[in-house]
Amino acid sequence: MKPHQVDNSLLEAWVMFMILGMVMINFPFIHIFDGDMSLLGIPRLVLYFMYGWPASIAVIWLFVRHLEQEGQRQQQTDHKNNTATR
Repeated sequence: MKPHQVDNSLLEAWVMFMILGMVMINFPFIHIFDGDMSLLGIPRLVLYFMYGWPASIAVIWLFVRHLEQEGQRQQQTDHKNNTATR
């Protein structure tokens, strides 16, 4: 795999989470959490954003971390292949 080439399953996951994130911050989905109900005096919509936003950041962080590790593994493999052919 080339250094800038991304695995198709990882690319599909990025697209899926991007679409999921867009759906989660748009009206039809937010309307589910909007209302008079609250938990411990905190409106559900505020709780939704308070936990949903960090969760989406954590998912992005995990994907970036995976990509960095994959890139490091690929560089090590390329280095071993280059030294073995010399």
